[in-house]
Amino acid sequence: MESTNSIVLNRFFTRNTFKQLIDEGSSATYSSVIRRYIIDESNKTNGECISEIYCYLKSNYQNEYYYKNTLLNKLLLGIHSPKTTIALTEVPIAGSKADFILINGKAVVYEIKTALDNFERLEGQLEDYYKAFSRVVVVTAEQHYEELKKRLKDSPAGIYVLTSKGTLSIKKEPIEYTAALSKTTMFKILRKGEYENIIKSVYGKLPKVTQFEYYRSCQVLFESLSIEEAYKLFTAEIKKRSKIEIDLYSKIPYELKFLTYFSNYRKEDYTRLLNFLSM
Repeated sequence: MESTNSIVLNRFFTRNTFKQLIDEGSSATYSSVIRRYIIDESNKTNGECISEIYCYLKSNYQNEYYYKNTLLNKLLLGIHSPKTTIALTEVPIAGSKADFILINGKAVVYEIKTALDNFERLEGQLEDYYKAFSRVVVVTAEQHYEELKKRLKDSPAGIYVLTSKGTLSIKKEPIEYTAALSKTTMFKILRKGEYENIIKSVYGKLPKVTQFEYYRSCQVLFESLSIEEAYKLFTAEIKKRSKIEIDLYSKIPYELKFLTYFSNYRKEDYTRLLNFLSM
């Protein structure tokens, strides 16, 4: 069972907490963490306090947010670009949820296993991910590497290690694996507008059937495609999902990049957040 400290820290870097801060000017979770972890907060800006909390995570409690934020900063912003690459999070795939996905010329699922996690569900999660994506990487802590290396020695999955210094160490690159791809699984991930775009692009029109029959008719058309074409169109369509105000997003501090990326902020939200950080 998680301690009170870890529970409140896990609630700190969340969309709900920061939505309260920019909409209402206060958050019980935010105030609780600041009181507990920041010395002499009255002489520090909110941005400085948040940076200190993040440094605490780095040194003492590398939780899931810390992993996700590191992946986004090191990969999306460090290697790629938000102009050409998009990130997705918590995407339901069969019976699992993908922690983090990057899509540019190729799509990669990143499954996070922190120092606090175990590998009990990993085999099933990988099976699910390979039904919809051809590349998977497991990201874990240094102390889990040897066990993970043994578990994945015959797997196409890659292995990245998040070090105590906050860097990503690539131990094994993922190998593309397409044998398990499932058109049914891919179709279920697509939203209505997305599978309609694919069907119109291939067939030139949408099925004219009753509302009751419509979903199934669209699914049949999608599943009539070759697996190669279905996968190409599927990844291209979901790549359109994420839209951010790139110029305003560039002003967001490192610690909040992941949170802000997935908060669907409008221009006024960015302005209010930046004002809050300066206070």
